[in-house]
Amino acid sequence: MTIKMKKIVLAVIAAVTVNLTYAQSAAQRGSQWRKDNGVFQNLDVSLTVGTTGIGIDVASRVHENVQLRMGYEYMPRFKAGIYFPVEVGGEPAVAYDEQGNRVETRFDRLSKMLTELTGFKVEDEVKMVGKPTVNNFKFLVDVFPFKNKHWHITGGFYWGASQFAYAENSTQAMTSLLAVSMYNQIYEKCVADEPIISIEGDGTAQNPGMNVFLTEAYRQKIVNYGRMGFHVGDNKDSGEPYIMEPDAESGMVKVRAKSNSFKPYLGFGYGGKLMKSRDDWKVSFDAGMMFWGGTPHLYTHDGTDLTHDVENITGKVGDWADFLGGIKVYPVLQVRFTKSIF
Repeated sequence: MTIKMKKIVLAVIAAVTVNLTYAQSAAQRGSQWRKDNGVFQNLDVSLTVGTTGIGIDVASRVHENVQLRMGYEYMPRFKAGIYFPVEVGGEPAVAYDEQGNRVETRFDRLSKMLTELTGFKVEDEVKMVGKPTVNNFKFLVDVFPFKNKHWHITGGFYWGASQFAYAENSTQAMTSLLAVSMYNQIYEKCVADEPIISIEGDGTAQNPGMNVFLTEAYRQKIVNYGRMGFHVGDNKDSGEPYIMEPDAESGMVKVRAKSNSFKPYLGFGYGGKLMKSRDDWKVSFDAGMMFWGGTPHLYTHDGTDLTHDVENITGKVGDWADFLGGIKVYPVLQVRFTKSIF
């Protein structure tokens, strides 16, 4: 190795040594500063249970009266039944006379015809099964304004998927929905006076093709019945009834509840020892508001927003729409069980 090369190597080693020494010194100073100021010198792990689901979070102090918390929460998947009543040509499927006796409706007559035509029995209501799909990451800052450190004020945000609930028809309702879809397709063909079945041919005597029409009396009967669907409510803009029909491709009915993905949070809480003899176990109670963007949206499979575009929604669906429409912010009530790791 030449003298020049040796000088270069020694210069590089000296530079690396100086940098390592400086980095080590800086790390020691940073560690001492964090120790002196109580920053990231503790670690708490918590299990949470509340209106946002069950979750876990970790926390550490960044100041004597301030701690940072990060975690994840998940709502268990329970189910709730929702029912849509069937309507034919603007007439309810079920009706009663003044004495309370069940009377035959247009739906009853059509149901019998559909059973003969399709082999499927159409029920007078369709059950949907709803379930929550809530899951959020959270980043929160707790500020302890008093000396005893029991009360805290919390600010931060939750972030997760915009969809927080989902509903679709039950398996048992599929036969009714298929029959409704088939009937509406037949109804459209009858209104347009088109063949119910068209079989293409090549023009030869062996394969001439064929168009099948209903008799005029039968066609007119279906036209008079009108379309079949589910009267959910009335359109706010036009006042016309909003009749939901099964999706043309899947034959299903679906509703998705959505809010903002980013949800600021503001709240307060109170905590203390879980056991008098142990300082490393704590319990706290939190209450606050998650700002999820005003009135949430309830989108059906055809794109209609039930909470913003539809009014006078009846039945269980109306109860859910009114409930969600009245909640501009999501209430957060939570119990947190904490174990101090160090």
